[in-house]
Amino acid sequence: MNNSTDKMDFDVLVIGAGLVGASLVCALEQVVIKQGLRLAMVETHDLSQPRDIPPSFDARASALSWGTCCIYQQLGLWPDLVDQAQAITDVHVSDQGSFGVSRLRASDEGVPALGYVVKNHVLGDVLLQRLKGFQKQGRVTMFSPDRVASLSPVPGGMKVQLRHSEISASLVVLADGGRSGLMDQLGIGLQQCDYHQQGIIANIALDRPHNGMAWERFAGQGPMALLPLTGDHHFAHRAGLVWTLPDEEADSLYALADDDFLALLQQRFGYRAGRFIAVGKRDRYPLTMRIAKEQVRPGLVILGNAAHAIHPVAGQGYNLSIRDTVALAGNISDSLERQISVGDLGRLQEYWQQQLSDQSLTSQFCDGLVRLFSRTDTASVLSRNLGLVALDYCHPVKSTFTRRAMGL
Repeated sequence: MNNSTDKMDFDVLVIGAGLVGASLVCALEQVVIKQGLRLAMVETHDLSQPRDIPPSFDARASALSWGTCCIYQQLGLWPDLVDQAQAITDVHVSDQGSFGVSRLRASDEGVPALGYVVKNHVLGDVLLQRLKGFQKQGRVTMFSPDRVASLSPVPGGMKVQLRHSEISASLVVLADGGRSGLMDQLGIGLQQCDYHQQGIIANIALDRPHNGMAWERFAGQGPMALLPLTGDHHFAHRAGLVWTLPDEEADSLYALADDDFLALLQQRFGYRAGRFIAVGKRDRYPLTMRIAKEQVRPGLVILGNAAHAIHPVAGQGYNLSIRDTVALAGNISDSLERQISVGDLGRLQEYWQQQLSDQSLTSQFCDGLVRLFSRTDTASVLSRNLGLVALDYCHPVKSTFTRRAMGL
């Protein structure tokens, strides 16, 4: 390492111990062990305190693509997740009231599942336990609870002002979801697209087994997705709903009584997945696409939702972030191997160029789906239904599409 790097307290400092930041620390474990990486993390919450566990029926979950599951397998995390994960064996895509239907099958791709649905708190707990193990072994220095007040570029890296101390790092990874205000402080702007839509999320009880089927149903002004969930002690058959609606309609639907909400959901979705018999706590959030105008600077990388937040229509946001995370870990390891500072701008630009195509294709794909399936004119409805039929019958194209959705 060069002299300026030797002056740094740490090689890498990760800001934010959320799912993405914690996954990066796990991905860097072998770099710490084999190459002596000096690793630290800052988190505003006290990681030593037990976290609240949401009620079983209402627990939120995320769809992990097959590629993400393979990454977690390589990191040794998957064995602790698989017993609490629900496999997605099929995805049924359709347009309400029209003839277009396509079905993606794991069996066609020679894999046991297209992906798995895992409760967020389960994934978070598995990552947190790994972090605590690293800390006890002295492989990561943890500043928790603590907060970054400011970041300042200095020769060879970044100076980081915490609440009561000052540290430095050759590379700072900002993985706090963009909520800290540090991006604003650094003058890093965002490209934003407001869809004027909201996502309503809730868990739904079904009257029949889902058999690992996920549903993507395009109805009216926005898509509806049902993800298969594991059962709980209340209901054996459950699914996670993500319902995209225009702002005005979302406000009125969110306020409906449970029975009225279920009735309208059943009317819009139909009975392909069975009868909806109960709904849990509803949440909603505005839907925008936000992409950081800069993802790398000397000594700095923006990662996760801080780097890019995309429409949830295809469930690709978190999986994209995990692919970025593994690529960054590889870049850091390679820099150490070549005795180049891990914060070297040229090396970080190589990482960004490596991921740029994946990020652009994924965000454009999700954006295009939203715009195409939000149109209600006759020509658009006909063209997209013909497209769904063609996709179902053109197996090479469908296989390419499916593997892309699987993160391969």
